[in-house]
Amino acid sequence: MTTRQIPSEEQVIEWMDTLSNWGRWGDDDQLGTVNLITDAKRAQAAALVREGISVTCSRLIVPEGAADVTSIPPLHYMLRAGDSCPDEGPGGTSDFIGFSFHGLTITHLDSLCHQVWNGKMYNGFPASDVNSETKANSLDIDQVQNGVVTRGVMLDIAKVKGKPWLEAGEFVFTEDLEAAEEAQGVRVEEGDALILRLGWYKRRLELGPPAAGRPGLHAETLPWLKERGVALVGGDASQDAEPSGYPGIGLPVHKVGIVGMGLWLIDAGNCEELASVCERLGRYEFMFNVAPLRFKNATGSPVNPLAIF
Repeated sequence: MTTRQIPSEEQVIEWMDTLSNWGRWGDDDQLGTVNLITDAKRAQAAALVREGISVTCSRLIVPEGAADVTSIPPLHYMLRAGDSCPDEGPGGTSDFIGFSFHGLTITHLDSLCHQVWNGKMYNGFPASDVNSETKANSLDIDQVQNGVVTRGVMLDIAKVKGKPWLEAGEFVFTEDLEAAEEAQGVRVEEGDALILRLGWYKRRLELGPPAAGRPGLHAETLPWLKERGVALVGGDASQDAEPSGYPGIGLPVHKVGIVGMGLWLIDAGNCEELASVCERLGRYEFMFNVAPLRFKNATGSPVNPLAIF
């Protein structure tokens, strides 16, 4: 058995350079690993649609505070309500919705300006490109205005480990990813969206909001993600385990992934319905589609990713 090599924090920080995609698609590139999703890749994904089944990979947004709501709770106000409509003639309803989506409870897509290291964002863009006055002037969410359509592969790590869910602070290593590939008869390929089921949303539904911590990828998996050419990682936690074991860099998958590799991440997703369909159909690959809101100069967007079989 191969001995697992746990990288030091210094090694992980070095990966910001050695795993870098800066300049790979040009000095002005703002798409990062989405460049790996070619027209041929999208056609391959479309060919996976056979049964016509569409499955959400999003959590339900609930406008209330909770232990794992890290910022302002979602807001939902009625501007016009049905109980004020006349009994006869026309009427209508409308509402106001607002939320701080970067966090642990709202399914969202991080744009490549969401993380900074040493004053730089992906591909060398300066952090000052995002400012309070004009917001995100580069690497904003509208770079993926045409959506992300590719082959999705779900690795059900919790199932392969024989657990209902992974616990807070529990790591997923490269060996776990490859064990899930073998168990499920699938392989992650260049341009794929890798969807990770850790059972974390199931735990929240059954036990309530966690007070602290979460499971996630160990930094040790970053070279594997680069080697395989993963275009996007999404899952039911927020990619990095907490605590990560790397206090100096904090969230290594977010930092090295977004800043160094230009890797797109979907945090706080929902894999429960997807896991059920994958198990019933006996296949863990599907067409994956995510379309962010076209909000000008934004650092990300709430999303409802769809897996289509």
